[in-house]
Amino acid sequence: MKRLPTVCPSCTGRLAVKQLYCEHCETEVGGLYALPPLAGLAPEDEEFILEFIKASGSLKDMARILGVSYPTVRNRLDDIIGRLNHPETKPKEKK
Repeated sequence: MKRLPTVCPSCTGRLAVKQLYCEHCETEVGGLYALPPLAGLAPEDEEFILEFIKASGSLKDMARILGVSYPTVRNRLDDIIGRLNHPETKPKEKK
């Protein structure tokens, strides 16, 4: 399935939702709605957050699940929190 676009391909501004549609009854709702902050995360960060929630927020369990150290998980979570607080910040490139 395609991911929801969050960045304008023309100017790189943040996109907003203008119309919603119900496939069941064909109702259409118009307006200007902001995308939820989590929608702007990269797919791998979104997956990390989902796993973190499933692990009841346990960094220790996340370290075990991902097979990495606790500080690595803490740093990754801190990076995601930083991007949520400052959506204009780009993810760090992996080495």
